Amino acid sequence: MTSVRTFLAFQHNAKLHNLQTIVRAIHPFPALEDSNRQLFKQGTDADHVVITEQTIFHPQGGGQPSDEGTMTNASGVTFTVAAVRMDAVREGQVLHFGRFNTASASTVFSEGETVEQAIDADKRLLYSRLHTAGHVLGAAVRHLLEKEVEGFDELKASHFPDAAACEFQGVIDGKWKDPIQQKVNEFIAARLPVEVEWWDEEDFRKRGLERLLPDRDVVAVAPGEKFRVVNIVGAEVYPCGGTHVDTTDLCGLTTVRKITRKAGRSKVSYTVAD
Repeated sequence: MTSVRTFLAFQHNAKLHNLQTIVRAIHPFPALEDSNRQLFKQGTDADHVVITEQTIFHPQGGGQPSDEGTMTNASGVTFTVAAVRMDAVREGQVLHFGRFNTASASTVFSEGETVEQAIDADKRLLYSRLHTAGHVLGAAVRHLLEKEVEGFDELKASHFPDAAACEFQGVIDGKWKDPIQQKVNEFIAARLPVEVEWWDEEDFRKRGLERLLPDRDVVAVAPGEKFRVVNIVGAEVYPCGGTHVDTTDLCGLTTVRKITRKAGRSKVSYTVAD
């Protein structure tokens, strides 16, 4: 199997809903390595994985669900993309999992041919709103509680529609729910720009943001490449590979649902309006 990194076109232009790209490889699901089959637990003998030179499909990761959509070639053969993951074996390669619209093995894509990718734009917008809203929530909690909560730190987040939440080190009392909501409302009403930037280690240091410097191995950035960061101007910066709306007001109504605490950690869950 090929091991060339997939160019993540969505990280450079998240407004691309369609993209023509070249097919690098097609693999029947049963032919995948076990670690890659485990990424797609719904996989059957009828499914395939398609690898392309570039992709506008966001793979599941960083708390964001994967995009869904289709790929179609000039002959009208369509591959429905049901899930997308980063390859568990080959660094930087994106696996598009799904099924062709034909049962004939002779009418799948060919390596080297051009296909048009098309994502589900409505789901992309929802995931982008949720992801930006999660960062807004994280920024609100940090602004209010960084010096109030012992051992405070931001840990991880889920931006899935039915399980959106940000997790923090430290115990956040329930009395903070309303102040957090008010700060979230303030950031959203301010229509703060959400800008994608590319930083090296020195960019983090000169801004006094060493605490945000990602582990190069964990975020799978190739040697010599810069880190992608999302700068919510006037609020907070996050190293992030996900998709976002252009300004905070586009998150829409964002509601802090509840604060739960367990083993010295706190989880603040949230929703965005339909």
